[in-house]
Amino acid sequence: MEQRKISFIGSGNMARSIFAGMLSSGYKAANITATGRDEVKLKNLTDCFGIHTTTNNVAAVEQADVVILSVKPQMMEGVCADFQSLDLSNKLVISIAAGISAKRLNEMLGQEVQLVRVMPNTPSLVGKGMSGLFATANVSENDKDFSGDLMAAVGEICWVDTESGINNIIAAAGSAPAYFFLFMEAMQKEAIAQGFNQDTARLLVQQAALGAAEMVVANPELELSTLREQVTSKGGTTAEALRTFNEHNLSDIVSKAMQAAVQRAEEMEKLI
Repeated sequence: MEQRKISFIGSGNMARSIFAGMLSSGYKAANITATGRDEVKLKNLTDCFGIHTTTNNVAAVEQADVVILSVKPQMMEGVCADFQSLDLSNKLVISIAAGISAKRLNEMLGQEVQLVRVMPNTPSLVGKGMSGLFATANVSENDKDFSGDLMAAVGEICWVDTESGINNIIAAAGSAPAYFFLFMEAMQKEAIAQGFNQDTARLLVQQAALGAAEMVVANPELELSTLREQVTSKGGTTAEALRTFNEHNLSDIVSKAMQAAVQRAEEMEKLI
C-alpha cells in the first residue's frame, strides 16, 4: 500500500481495527496519527501500536495527507466545525460515519473536499470485514485505489457507483452481522431448551455458522441454493426444518428487514 500521512479523527473500535489492519499489512506506524479526548487511552494506543496520538484534531488534520473521519455521527458537525478554516483541497477525506451524505459533510467542513464514504462492518475488528465505498466525482483514481487498499486491510471491499448504494451496503453488510447474531442467539436458546448447557449450545451453533461460511468461501462456483440443496435430503431432518422456515416466510421477513434498514438509513440522512 502507498505510504501517506494519515490522521484518524476519533480512535474508537472501528478506527482501531482499520489502523491495526494497516499495520499488519506493512503500513508504517510513523505515518499514522489518531486523535481522542482521553489521554490515557491515547497513550495506550501509542504503547500498543507505536502510532502518533494527540488530543488536537486541528493539528492532526493539518499534517495529514489523508483524513479519516471516524467519530460518531452525532458528533460529526461539532468536530468538522474546527476544520472550516483549514485548506483541505489537497487532502483526501474518508468518512466512516453512517447517515451523513457527502453533501452534508461538505457543508459541515465549509468546503467541497475530495471525499470517499466508507461503510465498514464490525467483523473488520477481526480482519473479516465487508466494506462498501463511494467516491465523489472529484476523487482521483489514485485516491480511490488508496482508499480501497486501506479498507482491504480489514476484509473485502465493494465499490458502489451512486451514493444511495451505501444505504444498500448497510442493509446487506453493515447491519448484517446482527442478523446472523440474532439467528444464532435463537438457535442457542433452543439448543439449551433441548438439554445442552450454555457453553455447549454456543459451540454447536458458532461452529455450524463458521463451517457454513467457510463452505461458501471455499466454493465460489456454487450458488448458495446449491449448497443448501447439497445438505438437504428429501424427506429428511434438514428438509423438515427448512419447510418450517418457508411456512413462516423467512425470505419475506429477511427482505422486509433489509428494506427497513435502507429506509432508516435514508431517514438518518435527513436528521443529521
